[in-house]
Formats: sequence, structure tokens, C-alpha cells
Amino acid sequence: MGDGATIPCAGPGTPYEPAFGKQSSPTCGHTYTRTSATAPGGRYPVTATSTWDVQWEGAGQSGTLTVTRASSTSLAIGELQVVGAP
Repeated sequence: MGDGATIPCAGPGTPYEPAFGKQSSPTCGHTYTRTSATAPGGRYPVTATSTWDVQWEGAGQSGTLTVTRASSTSLAIGELQVVGAP
């Protein structure tokens, strides 16, 4: 996740819906507690990896293939502070 966290998920996660608001994902998620301001380029590098076990049958044979796919990007994580006047 760029901030040192690794988040293993046993399934695909829960798609976000606006009704969830700021709630954490019930199945697979991560909350950043620090901005990415001190990271190289001011961004955290993030990689998502999916691994699938594919079972196949054909021509009297069968087997299992393990397929792994990864995608990377970087995220700028900021914060907002509200300062009220007395």
C-alpha cells in the first residue's frame, strides 16, 4: 500500500457504494493514517495482485493452472484540517 502495509484478501472485496460513507470495507480495505507528503514524489506506490487457481478438463485430461496478475500505480494521500476561529 506504499505506507508499509500489506493487505491480504481472501476474496474480491466489497464494491463501494455511496451509502457506506466513510465506513471501512467489511471484507478487504486499508485506511491511510499518514499523508504521502514525505514519500518519493509525494506519492505512495501501490500494487494490487490477484492469484487465480484455474481448474480445466478436456480431451480426457485435467489439471490446475495458477494465474497471477499484478497492476501498479501511485497515490497521493493528503489530509484536510479545519481550523475554526474563536
